[in-house]
Amino acid sequence: MIAALLLVLGCSDGLWRHVYHPDRLTMKQDCITVTGKIVDATQGKRRDGLRHEGDGDCHGWLELDAPYRSMLNAGNRKEEGGHLVFEVVCIYKVTQADAKSSCVGYVNTILVPRPGTHVRMKGSFVQDSRHGKWNEIHPVSSIEVIP
Repeated sequence: MIAALLLVLGCSDGLWRHVYHPDRLTMKQDCITVTGKIVDATQGKRRDGLRHEGDGDCHGWLELDAPYRSMLNAGNRKEEGGHLVFEVVCIYKVTQADAKSSCVGYVNTILVPRPGTHVRMKGSFVQDSRHGKWNEIHPVSSIEVIP
């Protein structure tokens, strides 16, 4: 039932069917658009600034523009450097066995710009209930570079 409901939520792009264990995410707003600057979530360990997760998703950081900073919570401040987490689904090869089915039949077309780029990002606003309870945009539906 939860999985069926999630397929109709989000930004009506069908990406929820490719989210690994969607029950771990608490929906705060099904589709939202925010602006901010991409920040290096690896603290210099990867040139692209993104964590490459075993479920195939990227784990990135967005330094939100002033109007959106209220979206951050204690988990974002404590665990994620004060940034909003964003995840683009199925961007990398899935190495986590129980997550492989999430990306079957889907080819990601969303490109994540390099750190320092100002962007407009659209996706579902959720809270991850299994990690640091931080807030995130997951799944990301689109990223647009803006001046």
